Amino acid sequence: MNVQLMIQPSSFIDSGIQMKSVRNLYLFKFNDDLQDRLEFLNQKKRDLILTSEEELELNGILELDRIFTLLNAKIIAECA
Repeated sequence: MNVQLMIQPSSFIDSGIQMKSVRNLYLFKFNDDLQDRLEFLNQKKRDLILTSEEELELNGILELDRIFTLLNAKIIAECA
């Protein structure tokens, strides 16, 4: 049995990601729509009203956020 734990993070790349200049470095950031969706899903989770489909989506977005945090840290460290 194959249980889906999240929506694949790569599914958000085409529509939810941007490169943004921060102190002369280009870092990976969520666009406003994806950031708003993340905040909305987090609030539903706090309110204990998140559906199972929304939990899969939230898990995918959070995984992508972890990946970008690591990539951005590596970019910053290499340019320091």
